[in-house]
Amino acid sequence: MDVLERRKACCRPPVSARKHLRPLLLAAAIAFAPMIWCQEIASPASPEGLASSISAAADSAHAFDFSELDSTISACRDLNGFVNAKWFATHPIPPDQSHWSVGTALAERSLAIQRNIVESAAANAGRVTASSIEQKIGWLYRSGMDQAARDKAGFDPIKPLLADIASLRVRSDISGYIRAHYLEGGMIFLFGANADAKDASRQIAVAQQGGLGLPTPAYYAEDRYTDLRRAYSEHIARTLALTGITTADAEEQASDVLALETALARASLTPLQLRDPTRQYHFVTVLEASKITPHFDWSAFFTAQHATVNQGFSIAQPGFFAQFDHLLATAPMKQWRAYFRFHLIETASPYLSTAFEDNHFDFRGRVLAGQPQQQPRWRRMLDNINALMGMALGKLYIQQNFSPDTKQQAEQLATEIGAALRQHIEQADWMSAVTKKKALDKWSKVLLKIGYPDDAHWRNWDDLQLTPDRYYGNVMAINLFNYQYEMAKIGKKTDRNEWIVTPQRIDAFYEASTNAVNIPAGFLQPPYFYPGSDDAINFGAIGSFIGHEFTHAFDDEGSRFDGDGNLTDWWTPQDRQAFTARTARLVEQASAFAPIKDKPDLHVDGALTLGENMADLGGVSIAYDALLTALEKSPGGAMAIMSGYTPEQRFFMAWARNWRNNIRDRTREMALHSDPHAPPAFRANAPASNMTAFSTAFQCKVGDQMVRSGDQQVKIW
Repeated sequence: MDVLERRKACCRPPVSARKHLRPLLLAAAIAFAPMIWCQEIASPASPEGLASSISAAADSAHAFDFSELDSTISACRDLNGFVNAKWFATHPIPPDQSHWSVGTALAERSLAIQRNIVESAAANAGRVTASSIEQKIGWLYRSGMDQAARDKAGFDPIKPLLADIASLRVRSDISGYIRAHYLEGGMIFLFGANADAKDASRQIAVAQQGGLGLPTPAYYAEDRYTDLRRAYSEHIARTLALTGITTADAEEQASDVLALETALARASLTPLQLRDPTRQYHFVTVLEASKITPHFDWSAFFTAQHATVNQGFSIAQPGFFAQFDHLLATAPMKQWRAYFRFHLIETASPYLSTAFEDNHFDFRGRVLAGQPQQQPRWRRMLDNINALMGMALGKLYIQQNFSPDTKQQAEQLATEIGAALRQHIEQADWMSAVTKKKALDKWSKVLLKIGYPDDAHWRNWDDLQLTPDRYYGNVMAINLFNYQYEMAKIGKKTDRNEWIVTPQRIDAFYEASTNAVNIPAGFLQPPYFYPGSDDAINFGAIGSFIGHEFTHAFDDEGSRFDGDGNLTDWWTPQDRQAFTARTARLVEQASAFAPIKDKPDLHVDGALTLGENMADLGGVSIAYDALLTALEKSPGGAMAIMSGYTPEQRFFMAWARNWRNNIRDRTREMALHSDPHAPPAFRANAPASNMTAFSTAFQCKVGDQMVRSGDQQVKIW
């Protein structure tokens, strides 16, 4: 991804303005947003000999291996167990992963193609067209894989920056460092281009809270994280010591870093608070911004970033920036130097020598995620290419791995899902005609992006200059190139047709600022989509995901934006009240779920996960009705009975199969506090338990665990 992290599909971050700012790739090592409940990050690097996530039989024309079902578990008691229990028992988590999911099979196939592309590019970089994307990808991969050269260089690439930090003496030097070295390690706040929430047709500059090295503000304050804070402080000290600082100095500086981050955390909004779109937008003039941060010169910062900011910009969380300004004026200089020094080293570590890489993983992987073993180097390099030059790699990927016919079939399926959503809106008995008309207007403006960009919207990489060596230098060159690409958008019109997710990504998402549903090519393959195969499986698997994304346009966040992407209230007060009453019941359902057996007191945060749970419920409901319509039009589209299961039953089984995901408890616990997605077991069962159609399909009875009736049953869209 480029400078901005965009809100994603089945695994979306919490912010609904859609182009949610995140640090550049270098800072991604520090910014921690675990979204382990979704398939997009299903780890694709399978060790040899590990069983495939989907058996060979599932690649048949019928797209489902019925022998994987556990007949000892009733679907009416536990749909997730009925469909997935055997899989859970036979698919342990590899040591270099924090989780292992059904998406692994798809990700493995995609990754194998991508690896072949980049290794071929690296081998042929000297023979392909100069400055082509093949050559640039080849040089980036080759320089990253040359560990001998990286080890020889040590931390030489960042020594000049460390010297700059050491020279900071007076308070004005702090702002100067942030301006001059924002990309390398001065990102105490996040900055980039975004659609104006009040006028989505234009791009503006947006500054947001950032600067923390732990997952959420709660990690700096709550007693249950005391041991983790101690481990983080030790990690900071070890990281600093790698550059030759004495142990005593490193420990003292670690205390300074943790103290400054703790002060920032006190003023930072929580993941739940960040779900409120109004807390992601606060438009100010530069003069008004100077009143919030009198010790930070925004005009000078914009000039240094080559950002043209005229009328104003969004300083999204004023309270955070007021605290930032207070620290500029009061925190000891040695504390600031320690903070910048650590964050520079930490963000650069994945691109330096083995010692720095391993130290980085020891905390980020082992301690935070509970992952015993680091992934192989080629896998890490490929991840970095996807983050840095993902759209360039995507263009090469599409040429080998996605047919126009598959794109056409997926577009037809999505169109049918959208038509079902329209019917659901029209039939919503709790919504007035006034609000319903506006909802239908928004639906009519949804932009559908399937597979990959058209020829006019592939990004141009001609001006990017790389070398066959110097990995860190290449990473920084691409970061700067991407950053300048974002800065050039400020003040320009929003391009609704711009692709902000790579085609090879195994994900799907809705973006409110463009009112667009995005389904990349990487997602449109088995086990989610079987072109020309059983409609019941396709509608239950990929169809429910597509419905999920459509529903996000009308969830508790998406419903705050109109069809043009503007943050505005288009609801009557009575309709919003009725909507909120229904969603409150969904919050209650999720909050009752405790996914960790050894910690029954840890529950899902129903409020934090509301948007995703609502999208799951809406997506499955919409896709189910779309399936029924498709079967009426073409009865042969799905066999009436297959291995004893009806199309309706296969639909729900396909949905549940999406959520096969074994997860380490430490990763699971971290996600409960920071991830806006409920655990997979809840996502597999909750939508079906709220649908009479499921009870009918499996002939469930009142009293069965999967049956909700009356006021217990939630229906929104």
